[in-house]
Amino acid sequence: MAEGRPTARDELITNSWRRCIDGHKLDPTVLRPAVIVEDGRLREHREAMEELLRTARFGVEALYSQISGLGYLLLLTDQNGITLDYIGDSAVSEKARSAGLHHGFDWSETLAGTNGVGTAIATGEALVVHKSDHFDATHIPLTCTAAPIFDAAGKLAAVLDVAALTSPEEKSSQFLALQMVKNFAHRIEAANLIRSCSRNWIVKLTSNRALAEVDTEYVLVLDSSGNITGFNNLGARLLAEEFATDWRNTAMFIGRPISDAFDCEIDSLTRFVASHSIERNVVRLRSSGRNLFIQVVPPKTIRVLPSARAEEDNKLHPALKSVAGDDAAIQKNLKKLARLLNTNMSILVSGETGTGKEYLAKAIHQSSVRAKGAFIPVNCAALPENLIESELFGYEAGSFTGALDKGKRGLVREAHGGTLFLDEIGDMPLASQTRLLRVLAEREVTPIGGARPTAVDMRVIAATHRDLLDLVRQGKFREDLYFRLNGATIALPALRDRSDLGWIVTQLLEKRPYADGTARSLSAQSLGVLSAYHWPGNIRELVNVIDFACAVASDPEIGIDDLPDQVFTRSREAMPGNVELPTAELGDEAAVLRQQLADAQWNVSAAARLLGIDRTTLHRRMRRLGVTLRPRAT
Repeated sequence: MAEGRPTARDELITNSWRRCIDGHKLDPTVLRPAVIVEDGRLREHREAMEELLRTARFGVEALYSQISGLGYLLLLTDQNGITLDYIGDSAVSEKARSAGLHHGFDWSETLAGTNGVGTAIATGEALVVHKSDHFDATHIPLTCTAAPIFDAAGKLAAVLDVAALTSPEEKSSQFLALQMVKNFAHRIEAANLIRSCSRNWIVKLTSNRALAEVDTEYVLVLDSSGNITGFNNLGARLLAEEFATDWRNTAMFIGRPISDAFDCEIDSLTRFVASHSIERNVVRLRSSGRNLFIQVVPPKTIRVLPSARAEEDNKLHPALKSVAGDDAAIQKNLKKLARLLNTNMSILVSGETGTGKEYLAKAIHQSSVRAKGAFIPVNCAALPENLIESELFGYEAGSFTGALDKGKRGLVREAHGGTLFLDEIGDMPLASQTRLLRVLAEREVTPIGGARPTAVDMRVIAATHRDLLDLVRQGKFREDLYFRLNGATIALPALRDRSDLGWIVTQLLEKRPYADGTARSLSAQSLGVLSAYHWPGNIRELVNVIDFACAVASDPEIGIDDLPDQVFTRSREAMPGNVELPTAELGDEAAVLRQQLADAQWNVSAAARLLGIDRTTLHRRMRRLGVTLRPRAT
């Protein structure tokens, strides 16, 4: 360590040594050879980071151009410490390989002890590990300067490291290298974030007035509702200061509206898209009161419309109007969708089973310029895991046993020019998620057994009843795919929470006229019963109830006796007092029915004729009121 007073960087080294001894059970007197992963495993790690590697390569080459000739080697590793990219002087290539500074070497702290890459991964901090700072004596000749690179959700994704086989004894000789590595890691991180989230709102912030046009410190990613869905590491640290929490606690930032941190709403952000100087664009942090210069980049496929046209553009297409009545929450979402209809932005629809997610997806498709194209629904939960890739991506003739002689286009290519609807996306296998991610990123698909990709132009709408962020945390859903799908998020409420039940029933009855063509209606008492029911099956169950009632009703108006037994179950604790008949009234009605049956000598057919109803209706009324038959008099 450096001589003199200990610094924060020295503390990082000291703590790392403690971890190596107490946690990793390593012995500093034992020299350990570098660990090299096999080629197959290295390919897997590279494929998992393919997009980031492509973005990072430009930064890696730019950094190396500034340090070439100074004896440095440059490494890029994944979040596990495995070296995936390497640039170095060919004159020292063999020495570098023997020192572990090459492709495929594992620099995790648990294996290699204190080192630049491994300790950056363990701490999330940029640092210099100089000569004797290294835990393993094998690495004492080296100096390593490393900085972590984080993904959109604040998780460590890669490490950028510059290393030298020989260097001056003073650790301070590497502090300039540290600033350069931190700077380029920041650039790579910001570029990857902006590229991968181009279909979201990007908010760039800086405290540097003089360099406001070119210097981006903090980057935040927002969905169309103004909720935070991503950030760079400096952005995470800024939010942590504002919310008074640890910057590593990134999960608490996801989903929060930007107005929780800044004195602005999503609708006001559009004024910062204008081309005038960023020096005039200032926002204030709510907690600290600090001012930052702001620049907003709208979603790649979104055109910011003049405010004078806002009312015109918010008019709903008939297909969208058919989704809901006057329910305020859904109407707000529909107005948001109206502004996104003719973009390529992916849409993620969430809600309980039966809430109408596919119906909404079809309405979006029918309201857009893609209406002439195909709407291709895919139930990801229903497709067998061994068939999902061939169904989605297609295959060439003879690519596997059982393949069709002519091959298969696949559902993704069928959606070209239209909309691909991925229902129950949370149930898609991880392997298929990886291929789908590539299709969404590149907008091209390669069929199984094929050599050349085919371009696809489609809008993707995904739906789920599951919590995808929770699945991400469990490792069951790819985080990068999640951020590809949630360009805009729409939550459909459960039927029991909607205020437009009467409107939905009216729409259903309009499509089910009475036998003579007369329009059907629902009695006020029947609507009260339906309003009190808890609807575990949501709209799908309501459709079944209405179909049943229409089938058994003897008149155009559906009465309480025409409803199936299930809707009389009061499962909710707090029901409005006027939605069901009071107990006393039910008792009176039961007494009247008993008298009517008694007058008919307890003959159900005769009682039904006297009441002008059929026998099945009378039986349902008896079950509802708890009236049982008595023996007929002889």
